[in-house]
Amino acid sequence: MTALLTRPHPNPVESPRPPTDREATLLGRPMPADRLRGWVVTLVLGLIGGITRFQNLGFPTDKGTPVFDEKHYVPQAWQMLRNGWFEDNAGYELVVHPPLAKQLIALGEWMFGYNGWGWRFSSAVAGTIIIVLTVRVARRLTRSTLLAGVAGILVICDGVLFIQSRMGMLDIFIALFVIAAFACLIADRDQVRERLAVAVREGWADESPWGPRLGFRWWRFAAGLCVGLTFAVKWSGLYYMAFFGLLAVGFDVAARRAAGVRHPWLGTLIRDVAPALWAFVGLPVVIYLSSWWAWFASESGTDRHYTEIKNIAPGFWAWVPPALRSLGDYSMNVLHFHETLLTPKNDPHPWESKPWTWPMGLRPMLYYYETDPPTCGANPCVQATMLIGTPATWWLSLPMLGWGLWRWLFRFDWRYAAVLVGYLAGLLPWFMNIDRQMYFFYATPMATFLALGLTLALGQILGSAQLSFERRGTGLLVVSLYVGLVVANFAWLWPILNGDPITNEHWQAELWLPSWR
Repeated sequence: MTALLTRPHPNPVESPRPPTDREATLLGRPMPADRLRGWVVTLVLGLIGGITRFQNLGFPTDKGTPVFDEKHYVPQAWQMLRNGWFEDNAGYELVVHPPLAKQLIALGEWMFGYNGWGWRFSSAVAGTIIIVLTVRVARRLTRSTLLAGVAGILVICDGVLFIQSRMGMLDIFIALFVIAAFACLIADRDQVRERLAVAVREGWADESPWGPRLGFRWWRFAAGLCVGLTFAVKWSGLYYMAFFGLLAVGFDVAARRAAGVRHPWLGTLIRDVAPALWAFVGLPVVIYLSSWWAWFASESGTDRHYTEIKNIAPGFWAWVPPALRSLGDYSMNVLHFHETLLTPKNDPHPWESKPWTWPMGLRPMLYYYETDPPTCGANPCVQATMLIGTPATWWLSLPMLGWGLWRWLFRFDWRYAAVLVGYLAGLLPWFMNIDRQMYFFYATPMATFLALGLTLALGQILGSAQLSFERRGTGLLVVSLYVGLVVANFAWLWPILNGDPITNEHWQAELWLPSWR
């Protein structure tokens, strides 16, 4: 018996060998081992954020009707619900966006009716999911559950995301699908590097000068799907198709170079660019066209038979089905609407803003204002809802951009590069036509990337666990004080974010800058 117990096992389990330098470079820092705690933090912050988004969701209304730009999309969503998920009111003349977000708004109206809760329910769901996704993305970027929690708090306490999560408008859905696409793109980057690490470990990474084939990449497919959903909300999704597609190619080049591929650029061109074009161009176009399913199936959708009614000669496009030609002409009319939606020189919109004011939120938007609300303990009282970015975060946008560019260009920190690509995709394209009417709510998708960029910077302030107790403690103190400042700033703004009755003096105290008035 003793001999049997001491006999070597016929198939001894070898201890795993340490990774080579090339493997370690590919894999980077491992994900934290506290997976359960990571999900607990994610769900708790999602619950807290959901409570803030859903409380008092039915307020404000304009005597029971939508407020501000809700007046466009909420009736259109209700019309979709009545008609069978398409719009047919040609007299309204403002059916100038794809149908997906309005269909999502219509789901809430179907569940709760034509009221504030109904037309804002889907937005609040989207805003809550954004919190969850941001926490998960931050954890993957920083490899820290603590910093993931910090990112979640920054997003919960962002005034722009808070307000847009409580409005029956389109931009919160863009923000949702953009951060979802970004999350998939970051997961794809890690998966590609894991596959290349296996190739390096098994010795076949350099069998071809172009590097190995990587198989089907489900995360990249999912990223393209989410970009397509963004495109199906608003045409501004086109910008993310371009920016995220280039980011994906950049990730592939860096991964192949780290794996020791002899020609990483050529290898990416041969192995990866065609699938990336399918994922970030072909698939989004398919998703976009599919979002018009109800319009295609209808007979009375807006401009459904435009080419036939206008008797437009097809010419070269005769091979295209009439329904697609009608959608094309309809889209050209919509494009003309957007191109000619210019700021009147003598009568600008009172809350219009230009993109150079968005990073710091210099020109917010007043969605609702009432001077005769229920008593606030004084007379007169003010009840207002204003779209405003929390200054403790938005006023650090320019330092975040500067530091992020430094880390990207001179320290080759891919995390800042990825975050800045997402941030700038929501900002730079709007400079192409500065005469066009533009508003601060267009900056909604930028908010999550601002929070991620600040979280990366806070991670450097916090420092690694290998630092001295004093250095780590000082970093933790600075991070804690900053997060506390953000929470306090959000609490201060709460009355004008939530529409609470306040005195006129309190209202004036909330308006910190002359441009906020």
